Amino acid sequence: MRAILVVNPQATSTTAGGRDVLAHALASQVKLDVVETDYRGHAMAVARSAARDGIDLVVAHGGDGTVNEVVNGLLADADGDPTAIGHVPALGVVPGGSANVFARALGISADSFEATHQLLNALENDRSRRVGLGLADGHWFTFNAGLGWDADVVGRVAKRRGKQTTAGLYLRAAVRSYFRPPLGRPALTIRIPGEDPVEALTAFVSNTDPWSYLGERAVHLNPGCSFETGLGLFALSGLGLPTVFKHVRQALVTKSNQRGRRLVRHDDLPMVRIDAAEPVNFQVDGDLVGQRTRVEFFSVPNALTVIV
Repeated sequence: MRAILVVNPQATSTTAGGRDVLAHALASQVKLDVVETDYRGHAMAVARSAARDGIDLVVAHGGDGTVNEVVNGLLADADGDPTAIGHVPALGVVPGGSANVFARALGISADSFEATHQLLNALENDRSRRVGLGLADGHWFTFNAGLGWDADVVGRVAKRRGKQTTAGLYLRAAVRSYFRPPLGRPALTIRIPGEDPVEALTAFVSNTDPWSYLGERAVHLNPGCSFETGLGLFALSGLGLPTVFKHVRQALVTKSNQRGRRLVRHDDLPMVRIDAAEPVNFQVDGDLVGQRTRVEFFSVPNALTVIV
């Protein structure tokens, strides 16, 4: 088996020692090349070349951003249909970031040494699973995407490059983005096939649950959403403080379905389109992509094989 280990040395919890241990352990089971990323998009380029060269496995060692780049590289030629391009390398993940939402949703340990053991065990026993992904405006996402408030938060955090992305940093960014939204609060129109359009001010689209983590605490928006179902939609038509506090509390303390007068919520959607009255921030897997006035989100079942 030929494999490539893609390491982001700038990720929150990756270290040279951890990289060497991981590389040595993998090399005992596969024919391995190691690539350290040194620019934005490097991991995507490596994974795209791996797919075109017939590599069997690409292991991402970094945070959710590194994983997202690798996934987008592996499926770069898919044009929304992974079955149309033949061989796609399997994905392995050894977390090295601060949140590691995708890895945690798969049951992969946040500890890199334990995650390495899990990966080696899965390889030895030929264990894998197929996972569905989301596709939005040409960008594959593994766990979530969104327009509005959450994307504003992601954008504000991104400007603090060089600072460790802690839960406290995200909380401060969320508060500032709530009171001072960088692009205002343009109205969003949510369109689901077969249903009447509804208005909202912010929208979260999930590919699995939890939607994210606040430190060690899981944030549940669509508990019925998983890698085996369609997309989950969680949108709010109002952002008054009582509404926000109510749904933040529900998201943090329970896995039950949220309810509320201002809530627009669906599970297992094959697609959803969101139009914005003016450009709003758009994020994919915790990475700010830019501003959009329209995004179509699609669920792509069984898009990728993950060694786990």
